[in-house]
Amino acid sequence: MIELMLLGCAVGTLSGFFGIGGGTILVPLLLILGFETKIAIGISVIQMVFSSVYGSYLNNKKGTLDIAMIVVIGIGGFIGSLLSGLIAASFDDKTLEIVFLSFATFALLRLFFKTKEHKDQKEVNNVILFLIGFLLGAVSMTIGVGGSIILVPILVGFLRVPLKKAVSAGLFFVVFSSVAGLISHAALGHVDFESGIIIGLASLVGVYIGIMLKEKVNEVLLKRLLTIFYMIIVIYLVQRIFL
Repeated sequence: MIELMLLGCAVGTLSGFFGIGGGTILVPLLLILGFETKIAIGISVIQMVFSSVYGSYLNNKKGTLDIAMIVVIGIGGFIGSLLSGLIAASFDDKTLEIVFLSFATFALLRLFFKTKEHKDQKEVNNVILFLIGFLLGAVSMTIGVGGSIILVPILVGFLRVPLKKAVSAGLFFVVFSSVAGLISHAALGHVDFESGIIIGLASLVGVYIGIMLKEKVNEVLLKRLLTIFYMIIVIYLVQRIFL
């Protein structure tokens, strides 16, 4: 239990600071602890429900959350995520781990390249926003990640949303995708509720710390630490899958 609580707090901190759901970090750590892939994904989804709801509440209080902009993407994500359990059940563990490795590699590469920010936010058709959310929700929740690791660069690079607002929006998107993902995975028996709730509650402390750090701490240092951590994750997954 202590291991799970410490894990939840650490993942919650990174989730709050970087606006990510936490699954990209939590799933491989659960695999290291001996959990089966589908169960690790289910636990990750529970943690994301806790951290994204609380983190979005804090971001809204700070005035960095544009709810109107993300709701359409979120609805698409919710509907897409309802399919995630069925998609996960259709593939074996190794295939899911390979897809997860692709996400982790993308997350690592994203840390090396700064997304270009624009001055004026771009207006986009709601149908396109819905489709972005739908595809992102379906794919990301299948492997137990929130999708914000991809959504944030889309918001900043293509929709020209300011970075801090995009980070907050990314975490709010995870509210929609993780709730639907939990429904879908739980229906297929992929969720260890006891472990998930322990990690989820502990992550609330971490989320609070992470959001406070986002305003005060040197982002360069934390970015370097996260880069090293993702490198370890990628190396571990490559060794687990291919060696």
